[in-house]
Amino acid sequence: MIPDIISSLHGSFAPGAHSELRAQRSLARRVVLLSGNLVGNTRADSQGVSARVYRNGVYGFASAADLSQAAAKKALETASHNALFLDERVKPGKGALPGILSGSLPRQADFTDVEQKRYLDYVLPLDEHIKNKYQHLTSRTVVVSADSMEKQILSSDGYAAHILAPRSYIYVILNAVTDTGMPVEVFKAFGGRGSFDTVFSNPSDLHGEIDKLYDHLMKKREGVFAQAGEKTVIMSGDLSGILAHEAVGHTVEADLVLGGSVAGPMLGQMVASPLVSMTDFAHTAFGETAPLPVYVDDEGVLAEDAELIRNGKLVGYMVNREMGRHFNMRPQGNARAFAFNDEPLIRMRNTAIHPGLNKLNDMIAATEDGYYLIQTNNGQADTTGEFMFGVTIGYEIKNGQLGKAIFDTTISGVAFDMLKTVDMVSDKLSWASSGFCGKKQPMPVGVGGPELRCKVTIGGK
Repeated sequence: MIPDIISSLHGSFAPGAHSELRAQRSLARRVVLLSGNLVGNTRADSQGVSARVYRNGVYGFASAADLSQAAAKKALETASHNALFLDERVKPGKGALPGILSGSLPRQADFTDVEQKRYLDYVLPLDEHIKNKYQHLTSRTVVVSADSMEKQILSSDGYAAHILAPRSYIYVILNAVTDTGMPVEVFKAFGGRGSFDTVFSNPSDLHGEIDKLYDHLMKKREGVFAQAGEKTVIMSGDLSGILAHEAVGHTVEADLVLGGSVAGPMLGQMVASPLVSMTDFAHTAFGETAPLPVYVDDEGVLAEDAELIRNGKLVGYMVNREMGRHFNMRPQGNARAFAFNDEPLIRMRNTAIHPGLNKLNDMIAATEDGYYLIQTNNGQADTTGEFMFGVTIGYEIKNGQLGKAIFDTTISGVAFDMLKTVDMVSDKLSWASSGFCGKKQPMPVGVGGPELRCKVTIGGK
């Protein structure tokens, strides 16, 4: 755990200016086995301090790769000088930021940064199990990934907090070929919030899930191409979560709204079916801890849920303190920075479409001709709401029953148009939190959703 080097520096803040101090240490551990060969074995550690000072509409920022109180004082002094320099030349004249709640949260418990050998001791027998059990593989990849962000936050008029957010995952990628020699692949990420020793105990715990993944691969070997065009599909929670983040969430980040996002003129309007509600959850969702909880953001704002869509109507944006003033919205803890030398940006935390009332089996039974899309491997979207996602695991639906697996394909559309076609929403919420959002700087995020029945354009023959 990093030492407390900033809590005593509140008296060093410049009078009349909003100031932030952050001490941070970020860890990343990774092991990669490709068909039994160790091709990756890395440990990364970065640490330092940063300061940001606001004056009349401009920020001064400074950082140092030194986790010490002297470095924190120097960063604060430099950031104050930079803010004064910009204020004198830009002269924005916007005055002070609106006030926020102040207070402090207790330090969080430490976690175990396990030695690299622990990752190898877990992944080697897991890889050997895959090699010995599954006979139709052309290659296999097993990846262990563990990272953490530890921060101490101190602000002149907000909350002080100690933040510790470890997460651990194992990725399994299986490859085979069809009878015609076409390669097919499936993958799945296992794990979640917590250090490696708390998330994973015995490799055999994953055997049943890998059996299911292999079964998808074998069905995909005998799959068919999807029929191209606009189709009725049931998106899994993984896909609806990615959609919520990529195609909707980014359009309602206030800095992107100010830059011309499609959501700008839509506030207060229907942008989805009345069955669709969506929230960027801070730390608790539906009575349970969210995958990657945020309690205080990097501006010292106490984190709360940001409601985005309520019963189909766009009701809010995600803002930081500055954008909150611009849009007359209360900041709810969406300002986050990835590395110690990054400035906070408006970022999502745990963004999810709310579950509904339908059962998945009933949704399939009610679909005469369509597709059940289970897994995605990539996707892209822009601030127009247009999206395109790859689909790596999916099945035909014929006469209300699952049919053959389909080969890799894509789905595309405009998010707010597609969401208006949703006519069934399952009662099961699925979360994914193994990836990074890439908005200017990477950031761990959680995405979630239920199964959605809707219409999208699907690629194929």
